[in-house]
Amino acid sequence: MSRRNGKPKKILEISSYPPPRAGWGIRVSFVKEALIEAGHVCDVINIAPESRKIPSPEYLTSLNGLDYFWKCLKLSLQGYRVHMHLNGNSPKGFILTILAEIANLLTFKRPVLTVHAGPYQIYFPKERAPHLTPMFKFIFGVARKVICNSEAVKEKIVEYGVNPQKVVPIQAFSKQYLRFHKISVNGELGGFIANRQPLISSYVFFRPEFFIDDMVRGIAELVKSYPNIGLMILGSSDNSEPIRELVQELGIEKHVYFAGDQDHDSFLTLVTQSDICLRTPIRDGVSSSVLEALALEVPVVASENGRRPESVITYDHESIPDMVRALRETIEQLPQVKSQIVKPHIRDTVAEEVAVLTEV
Repeated sequence: MSRRNGKPKKILEISSYPPPRAGWGIRVSFVKEALIEAGHVCDVINIAPESRKIPSPEYLTSLNGLDYFWKCLKLSLQGYRVHMHLNGNSPKGFILTILAEIANLLTFKRPVLTVHAGPYQIYFPKERAPHLTPMFKFIFGVARKVICNSEAVKEKIVEYGVNPQKVVPIQAFSKQYLRFHKISVNGELGGFIANRQPLISSYVFFRPEFFIDDMVRGIAELVKSYPNIGLMILGSSDNSEPIRELVQELGIEKHVYFAGDQDHDSFLTLVTQSDICLRTPIRDGVSSSVLEALALEVPVVASENGRRPESVITYDHESIPDMVRALRETIEQLPQVKSQIVKPHIRDTVAEEVAVLTEV
């Protein structure tokens, strides 16, 4: 990867950024690394609710709306092109996107957007929120390029009247996701892993769209048949108190471990030690965590969203009994399920994204 015309580009990524570990932030960290390695300049404004006010040498904080817009404008004046990350679920995200776009437009630059997640979200596509059509027309219209993760999402973006030639599908998963060093897992977590069979892991945020309440109720049902079963919950523990209380109420404290946020090496090490990965959201599209597990030959049970890769065992997200069924069937046939995993084809999609960002 090299600079075009010998002139470095300045890219301003606006996204969540680790820690905590999250899909957008992990992707942006890889893109930032690749841009810098290629001789470009890249800075990040962190908009993650959990960490946006915490100073770090890795990113710029966003303390409030005025601070955010001022940083967008100041960096735009310094020659940065905005690369804004958003999905169709967050009105706050729409406002942040419009502000960043305006800052870039005021300095005669057109931003790049990345639209995350699948083709059906709360306010996206057009038929889900027709009253927001003018807003999306503006958001997509002023962008120089719009990156999404599949042809299905591209089709929905084009329905807003967007030129299809400027919408670029790039799969979120890339070979960089599988770069890691296995670590030793000791202490309380190591003991939990050693004493739980089968071990199910699930990467979550404690938000309604992850259906964690249903997940732990499903595990409580499986404990009746599998007295040594364990659920290892990975991800930031913010807002986890109601779920911890539910775990106690169900009497399954010995079967559920809240592992918290993990760095990349630790996260993938824990995935490899799992018998099954459970993925519960329905608006996540293909999901990088699903592809990571399959690439590491770990069986995946996931809610059906119409975008799951081959060999994923799916269930109806509105039915706890169906989740239990899918997990039970996987547990009972674990060696066979593992042998039938179809590993995903892995491209260097980070390089593809960098090429879009650094076009003249």
